[in-house]
Amino acid sequence: MREYTYQFLPENYDNPESPVLKITKSSFGTYQWCPKKYEFNYIEKLPQDQTEAMAKGTIVHNAREDFFNVFDIKKAENLSYSELVNYNMSLHPIDDYSEMYETISIFEANRFLESKEEGTTDNFVPVVNEILFDAEITIDAGTTDKYPLSRDYVVHLQGIVDRMFYEEGSYIPMELKTGVWKDYKKTMMRKEMAFYQLLFENCPRELLETHGLDRDVPITHWGWFYPASNYVYVEKAKKSSYTSVIKGIAQMLHSYEQGIFPTKYFARTCASCSFYGICDAANEESWL
Repeated sequence: MREYTYQFLPENYDNPESPVLKITKSSFGTYQWCPKKYEFNYIEKLPQDQTEAMAKGTIVHNAREDFFNVFDIKKAENLSYSELVNYNMSLHPIDDYSEMYETISIFEANRFLESKEEGTTDNFVPVVNEILFDAEITIDAGTTDKYPLSRDYVVHLQGIVDRMFYEEGSYIPMELKTGVWKDYKKTMMRKEMAFYQLLFENCPRELLETHGLDRDVPITHWGWFYPASNYVYVEKAKKSSYTSVIKGIAQMLHSYEQGIFPTKYFARTCASCSFYGICDAANEESWL
C-alpha cells in the first residue's frame, strides 16, 4: 500500500512516492456534513473545541470495548436475569453515565439469555471489538456524472469498527452512538455502515486473518445501538447506501481536484461548529 494523507495533491498522483488520499469513516462523515468543515479540520488541521458530547462518546466507547474484553460467558450462564444485569453493571466504570450503562446492561442481559436459550452463547461476544482496518480501493473517473474526475484514483480507507458479530454464516457490524436517536439519522447511519462494509471487503485477506476473520463470510446485515434512547436497529445491508459511499468518495476527490470545498450552511447545526467564526458562509448568513 502507498502512503496516505489528508493533504492529498492530485497533481502529484503519478509520483509513486506521493501519498494517496486517506479516508476514514469520520473524515468521510465530516465531508458529507460540510465540505468546508472537512477542509478546516483535515486539510488545514485547525483545532476543534472539545465538547461534552465528544468526551462522553470516548468514555462510553471505551467502556463498551472493555465490557466485551472481560465478559465471562461461563459465569454468566449460571446467573439469573437480575444477577446478570448486576454482573453487567459491575463490568462498567463508575462515572457520570451510569444510566446509559444500565440500559446497555439490561440489553445485554436479554441478549445473553436469548442466546443461551438458542444455544448460541459462543457467538455472544463480538468477533470484532474496536479493531482497526486498512484497505485500498480504486475510484473510477466516471463514478458519478455530477462530479467527474480527470482520472481513476486509488484511495486508502481506514477505520475502527466498533463491533461485528457472527450469526448464521454472516458478519453483522454494529455501531454504538451515545447521542439521542432521531429518525433523520437513518440515512447517515446507513452510509457509516456501508463504509465499514466497503472497508472490510477490500481489507487484505492476510490482515483479516490476523484478527481471526474470514473474507469469504459476507456482511449481510448491519445495525446501530443508541442506548440514550434505548434504540437498537438491525436491517439488511443496502446496496444503495454502498453505492452512495463510493459516489461520495468521488465527490471528495472532485473537491481536491478543483480546490473547492463548498459550505453547507444550516443555522441550527452550524451555530455549534468550531469553525463558525471563520466560515465566510456562516458569517454572511448571520447578517441576513
